[in-house]
Amino acid sequence: MFLLDTNIWLELLLKQERAGEVQKLLQTHAAPDFAMTEFSLYSIGVILTRLKKDELFADFLNDTVEDLSVLVIRLDMAGLSEALAVRRKFQLDFDDAYQYAAAAQYGLTLLSFDRDFDRTERGRQTPADVMGS
Repeated sequence: MFLLDTNIWLELLLKQERAGEVQKLLQTHAAPDFAMTEFSLYSIGVILTRLKKDELFADFLNDTVEDLSVLVIRLDMAGLSEALAVRRKFQLDFDDAYQYAAAAQYGLTLLSFDRDFDRTERGRQTPADVMGS
């Protein structure tokens, strides 16, 4: 099972350079293979509404979270403490540390375009890595 980082979702939603890679991933794997953090969900909401893309966020909630049943996970207090420890250990931003700690806690493979994860023990994969491209 994969934890999709915020930047994976935004790449697709904002039709950025690697959106096709994300689309292919979502088409070749079943939705139960995917999870996202509650933190990512809120971050996507903040970003899309700042861009005045409220309808896009509503569609994302409906299509991805409700219809496809992508699992939404969160860290408890112990997980937040772990995120802080991870942040210090690997010199990550808090949002990256949160994703890393969540992937570790739930035993998920982290998918991200963020190279900061490359200096961590668990690392990260990209959609292309998962598809063998």
